[in-house]
Amino acid sequence: MIKKIKADGSPCRKCAEIEKRLEVAGLIGKINRIIIADERDPETEGMRLAAQHNVDRAPFFIVEENGKTPRIFTIYMKFLKEVLEVEPSEQDAAKDIMDDNPDIDYI
Repeated sequence: MIKKIKADGSPCRKCAEIEKRLEVAGLIGKINRIIIADERDPETEGMRLAAQHNVDRAPFFIVEENGKTPRIFTIYMKFLKEVLEVEPSEQDAAKDIMDDNPDIDYI
């Protein structure tokens, strides 16, 4: 998992939220490494990985399997389903849709 520290030094809100959701669901142990992408330093491992994989949002996940091309996930729900084989709750799915589309309002 790659999570970001913003240019002002503050932690990425979405990254902290996803990390907490993984902890609450008991899935954090399935994450091999948490890597920091610090916007203040383009040489941090996370920033280099983001550039290498053309990723411009955080958090994101890199899944490496022997002999296969790494898979990149920028959508948490897709990562849950395809990698961790967990079906997200409707509430989690709705929250992610709302977070990814700030122009949508609650009804």
